[in-house]
Amino acid sequence: MTSRIILCADMDAFFASVEQQANPKLRGKPIAVIGSAARTVVVTRSYEARAFGVKTGMNIYEAKNACPHIIFVPGDNEKYTYTCGELEKIYRKYTPDIEVYSIDEAFLDITETHHLFGGPVELAEQIKQEIKERFNINCTIGIGPNILISKLVSDISKPDGLRWVKDDEVSLLLEELPVKELWGIGPKTTEKLMAMGINTCGALGRAPVSLLRSRFGIMGEHLKAMGQGRCERVISVNEADPKTIGHSMTLPKDISSIRQIEAYMLQLSDMVGSRARKHGFAGSTVRLTIRYPDFETFTKQTHLPEHTNHTQEIYRAGVQILDSIKLKDKVRLLGISLSSIERVTGQMPLFKEKAKQKALLGAVDAINDKYGEFKITWASYSAMVERPKVIAPAWRPSGVRNIKIKK
Repeated sequence: MTSRIILCADMDAFFASVEQQANPKLRGKPIAVIGSAARTVVVTRSYEARAFGVKTGMNIYEAKNACPHIIFVPGDNEKYTYTCGELEKIYRKYTPDIEVYSIDEAFLDITETHHLFGGPVELAEQIKQEIKERFNINCTIGIGPNILISKLVSDISKPDGLRWVKDDEVSLLLEELPVKELWGIGPKTTEKLMAMGINTCGALGRAPVSLLRSRFGIMGEHLKAMGQGRCERVISVNEADPKTIGHSMTLPKDISSIRQIEAYMLQLSDMVGSRARKHGFAGSTVRLTIRYPDFETFTKQTHLPEHTNHTQEIYRAGVQILDSIKLKDKVRLLGISLSSIERVTGQMPLFKEKAKQKALLGAVDAINDKYGEFKITWASYSAMVERPKVIAPAWRPSGVRNIKIKK
């Protein structure tokens, strides 16, 4: 089997770079993109700010302490989503096999097309140049035989890098590389591996699978494959039907008012329901997620008698869950999700009231889709909640994870 050639294009400090490009006065200066809520953190920071030790997740006081002359810039979703969509158009000039993995990162399978552009490196250079000329921002490109290696190569080549690691070069790359550098191996797994004396990817690839299975179960085989640079996951060109449609939100401040909690739950239910309706899905399981100030996270779900994508039905199920528990503290984060998903048929509702509700939701969705989220919304939460200002990295320019952004 011919080895694939996978390219990972990862924008450098994407949100911050877009802001610096949009406002020439910010270029070359340490900036941090933040949310506009009272409790905000650094979402991303420019490389000038990184040089002073500013990190993602810092609050504004920590960032200011690290870099007294840092400039805080409230995030602008419209700029980022527009740029992401335009970047996808650039990628499609080079291959039809694209997976937009996140708002600032994409995988391209260039196995069948790279020869049209002079080879993998030449193709990558053309992409970098076109992005630079169009947006005046930099991207780092890693190329490898699968998405695991291309992602790794892009990560270790930042900023503004370009590197191609061929199939026969993978083992040398991984031999002394710390296991924490591998995509998908988080701090807890790293800690467990190090406790077993496995510190590098080379050691992980040589570890007996029986040893890894005894500690990690079936995931042990997957970890060994990762240590050897093997990855069976292919690029997802066509988005599969989702298993879950959900939204979560860190609240501007910790709250204990049940009325205010329910207002945020209605907002989240509205966001979930509208996305499900737009893409023709319904679900029969509603899950409520609550996170307390100490970061303890609680989840509970309930099953509905029939599938739904109606905002109020999702909301009422969430409220039933809330009513069944006793909050142990104020609430820091709320989440609502819809699962047990199936595609909705075009069948008209049997009962007149159901038909009226469907028509009403359809009209609201059409207006919000044209003019942006929350242009028409539920009065019971419109004055009680704060809209999310910075988009999640998992946003996509198309499909069920797309949210149309308008000012």
